Order: sequence, then structure tokens, then C-alpha cells
Amino acid sequence: MKRINAPRRSASLSAQLVDSLRSHIEAGGWPVGTRIPPEQTLIEELGVGRSTLREALGALVHLGLLEARVGDGTYVRASSELQSVMVRRASSAQRNNVLELRTVLEEYASGAAALRRSEDQLRWLKELVADADAACAGADMAAAGDVDALFHRAVVRAGGNDLLIEVYDYLGTALSASLGGLPWDTAGAEEHARLHRRLVDAIEARDEGGARAAAAAIVQLTRDHEAEAPRAAEGPEAPRAAEGQ
Repeated sequence: MKRINAPRRSASLSAQLVDSLRSHIEAGGWPVGTRIPPEQTLIEELGVGRSTLREALGALVHLGLLEARVGDGTYVRASSELQSVMVRRASSAQRNNVLELRTVLEEYASGAAALRRSEDQLRWLKELVADADAACAGADMAAAGDVDALFHRAVVRAGGNDLLIEVYDYLGTALSASLGGLPWDTAGAEEHARLHRRLVDAIEARDEGGARAAAAAIVQLTRDHEAEAPRAAEGPEAPRAAEGQ
């Protein structure tokens, strides 16, 4: 069989820049959601021409790592191509399916955390629950949402499954982007916090079944909240228009 000859020329400057910027994003140099430096700043910092920079940034936009917003700059959309695919796929999926996927991942991870967590990991989970309670008490729901995301990632990490940690790191952003942030009423927020404390208690007691049940209950509460929120926003049902109008 005839062998395929490898190309002799080296990668173009723009291709090298794509690899460099992609590595920078993957390493967290530009966190997801942040705006990257202005074009002129990057040209001076990287020592490349404007056309080379624009070609590289365009490639990263095409890959889904960056998002160009007209009149506002360019933002980091995902830390890798896989995360970008996950975000797009989750955003096009039915919300109920997204919640079911979250149940599967977090229920297993919570059970594993109960069996494998370290004392330092348990201490970190307790601190996050306390931070979430403080944010809710101060009616800072944006901060509470950020802490909640950190909490669930910490639970997954406490499970000690490196592959699951990596997958959840990708899916976590996708799930959050798909589910969005809906306001909680006082009763819902209190129940949400109670279930998180119940989960931490089960993890502390190394109660695998209790941890899995608490994790499933948290997602079910979110599912119920998602179902109720649209109806509450719509208000009383308007009278149906007569036929022919």
C-alpha cells in the first residue's frame, strides 16, 4: 500500500496562534464568560499582525470557544471544543431531558462522594453551604447561584472519579446555560438550602443511599420549580378568543 507523505511545510503563524490561544483558554487564562483583551492590546502583546490575529480569533469563534458580540467585544464561550458542543447540544434539548441527565450524574456522584470524600473536601462542602445560606439571606441570588455551581462541582470532585470530574466540568456549564437562572420564592429557597444541608449530612455520615436520595431530591425540586415558573409568570389564563376572530 502506498504511504501518504506527510506535509513538509510548518504550520502557519495563524494556526500556531490558534493553538496558543486555545491552550491559554483551556488553562483558564481567560475564564469562560469573560471578555478577552482588545484587538490592539493582543497585537502588541503577541507581536502579530492584525490579519493574523483576526484569522486566529475567527477560527476560535468557529470552534465555539469564543463569541464575537457586535459593539461589545469578544467573549470566552467555552474552555474547549467538547464543552462548546455540550453547551450547544444542551441548549437545543428539552429542559426535562437536561434535568434527567443532571439527576443521573449528580445522584451517582453524590453516592460516590459519601464513600470517598476526604475531611478537607467535607469541610469545603460545609463552607459552600454556609456561603449559599449567607447569599440567600442577603437576597443576593446571583451570588447564591455561583456558590451552588461550585458546591455541585465540589461534590463531584469528592467522588474521586477523574473521568466523571472531567465530563461534569464540561457538562456543568452546559447544564447551567440550558437551565438558566429563575428567581426562587422564600419557601423554595429555604427548601433548596435544606436539601443541600441534608446532602452534606449524608456525605459526612458516609451514607451512600442518603446522599443519592438527597441529590435526586434537589434536582426534583429544580424540576418542579422550572415547571411552575412559566405558569406564575403568565398569570391568570386569559379568556380564549372566539372562533373566527
